[in-house]
Amino acid sequence: MAADDVIKAHVKALKEGTAQARGLAQTLLDVPYGDGDGEKMDVYIPSTNSLDVNLVIYIHGGYWQFLSKEESGFMAVPLIGKGVVVVAVGYDIAPKGDMDLMVSQVRRSIVSVVQQYSHISGLYLCGHSAGAHLAAMVLSTDWSQHSLAPQIKGAFLVSGIYDLLPILPTYVNEPLKMTEEVAVRNSPSRLVPQLKLSSSSCQIVVAVAENDSPEFRKQSEEYFQTLEAAGLNVTLEDVVNTDHFSIIEQLVNEEYHLTKLLVKMMEKS
Repeated sequence: MAADDVIKAHVKALKEGTAQARGLAQTLLDVPYGDGDGEKMDVYIPSTNSLDVNLVIYIHGGYWQFLSKEESGFMAVPLIGKGVVVVAVGYDIAPKGDMDLMVSQVRRSIVSVVQQYSHISGLYLCGHSAGAHLAAMVLSTDWSQHSLAPQIKGAFLVSGIYDLLPILPTYVNEPLKMTEEVAVRNSPSRLVPQLKLSSSSCQIVVAVAENDSPEFRKQSEEYFQTLEAAGLNVTLEDVVNTDHFSIIEQLVNEEYHLTKLLVKMMEKS
């Protein structure tokens, strides 16, 4: 398929999954986590009487300039029946938002979720592509700058980007307008000491698609190795028969490898 068609098919798959999730769950849409127009999240709530719920926060991809929370509820489909709350976070994509703002927004969204849902028994993160970059930045937050320090039990970083420097000369950076300085301070690969301080007990899954591009595969492998060398609880999942898009689209399916892995992680902890 041509590149445009691939993106269209991806958006269609995510939208269909999100529509399905909205049919299954009770939803709270456009819940604010800050004062900005883009600082809102959608909450997918299972019908459960339990006060201790596992909660998964999903951060969407789209090269920091496409997609939104509106098509980001799909992973709730297999999780709702298991009593898991799913939160899809919105943030100001470029050109409206720059990299520093997006990172600040997702960090604040996590704090807000913890404040609003005091009865979370386990907090988990999942991000795809640019969203995996933002999720890794969340794990690398100095929470002393915030009103509380969320205890994130597990994180799924799916087909992510962990070093922003290679992006600087590419078309992806045109709407972002990142300088080298901005790229360095927002590269998770350079923030591993902070991640170790903030998220040492988090179980991290770095997932990459078998048919991801060489740069995505290289970045995932190198980030995994850096985390492992730092003594963190991390595994690398090389997901067979997937590409950059299907690796995340399939989270709508309860029999999918990464879905089962996430459910198992929640059951264990």
